[in-house]
Amino acid sequence: MSAGTEFDPLARSVSPYTTREKIGRVLWNTFGQVLFRLTFHNWYGMRRGLLRMFGAKIGAHVRIRPSVIVEQPWNLTIGDNSSIGDRAIVYCLGKVTLGKNVSLSQMVHLCAGTHDYTKSDLPLLRPAIVVEDEVWLAADVFVAPSVRIGRGTVVGARSSVFKDLPAWKVCAGTPAKPIKDRVLTPA
Repeated sequence: MSAGTEFDPLARSVSPYTTREKIGRVLWNTFGQVLFRLTFHNWYGMRRGLLRMFGAKIGAHVRIRPSVIVEQPWNLTIGDNSSIGDRAIVYCLGKVTLGKNVSLSQMVHLCAGTHDYTKSDLPLLRPAIVVEDEVWLAADVFVAPSVRIGRGTVVGARSSVFKDLPAWKVCAGTPAKPIKDRVLTPA
């Protein structure tokens, strides 16, 4: 610890959540997420409905697998025709916005929450994540708080994204970096 800094052991016991958020979290984790997981694999409409009941803004024809874990769905926005694969984690302590035609493959982890390590009480921070239209995050990609992924970008499997990525690139690695342009060919 630097000079003049004192550690307060009780500072971390103060919740950063409002009463409304606490109640919402209990209801979602007790009922919403449980019902979500119990749905059949192709009951996309029911899962969309559950998320909307808890405040998520979900577009048309969104496909979310039942094994997806969503924290605080009221901070989630998903555009039309997007999909989230099996065992993905969408940790929406801050706002998470997915554009239209976004594809998150299995085990993708979007983490819109962190702590300020420069303070002894490690206060919760909730920076947003934005994934623009037509992005594909391949299997097991991690996206850190405060990241924007540009339109049309593809992020390769097992990559970790800690900084913004530009539009229409193929990116990979840890940390993920652009490796080439993404060029679409006619179908």
